Amino acid sequence: MIRYSFPGKVALVTGSSRGMGAAIIEAFAAAGATCVVNYFDDPDGQNRRDAEQTVERLRAHKSPVHLVAADVRRFESVETLMKQVTALAGGLDILVNNAGICRDHTLKKMSLDEWHSVLQTNLDGVFYCSKLGAEILREGGRIVNIASISGIVGIPGQANYSAAKAGVIAMTRVLAKELAKRQITVNALAPGIIRTPMLGEIRPDVLAEYEKQIPLGRVGRPEDVANAVLFLASEETGYITGQTLPVTGGWF
Repeated sequence: MIRYSFPGKVALVTGSSRGMGAAIIEAFAAAGATCVVNYFDDPDGQNRRDAEQTVERLRAHKSPVHLVAADVRRFESVETLMKQVTALAGGLDILVNNAGICRDHTLKKMSLDEWHSVLQTNLDGVFYCSKLGAEILREGGRIVNIASISGIVGIPGQANYSAAKAGVIAMTRVLAKELAKRQITVNALAPGIIRTPMLGEIRPDVLAEYEKQIPLGRVGRPEDVANAVLFLASEETGYITGQTLPVTGGWF
């Protein structure tokens, strides 16, 4: 089994207070990276509480950990985030654009707020973080964007989400070419159904139907995505860039 190692590397994972983002940043901590946990400071404080719990788990790995709030929908907030990363960790080696939301509805029922809020977080946020993150990324750095299989095949009820994730995949191809001269690779993952808080509480019969469609016979775990992120962030994948890797158990 390959054991990736990231000593001396600084990894920032947006939206890493819980779920898939928390699994990704914990994988980096276990591999020896200096970790920056990012969360959106929501009014009721739940994200911060979740982020603090994530930080406690990371500290068990004895890796340096920093906790920084930022709203990826706001350019100025991302500017502040990157300045804080530089001040706390001296720069950046790995950026994982993971922060995202779902606001599912059919086209007929989808509100303008549901459309714009998903595009702002899932697409604008990736642009802001990539643009400003690239300024502090060191030579040979890595950007890994968390897209979705929805951005490739299109899933009914997700016009906003599918559009945003398709945009992330297209942006990944462009940035890979623009940043190649600095030996920075840019790749994306397209997860399928992953058991995270965003998935919500789905009925057992619905889950069973999904599992029948997935050749590997189960929905994904956050760790499945985290392992793929570490692969794309490793030194060994320095000649892979501009690609989108589905993580779906063979579903699509």
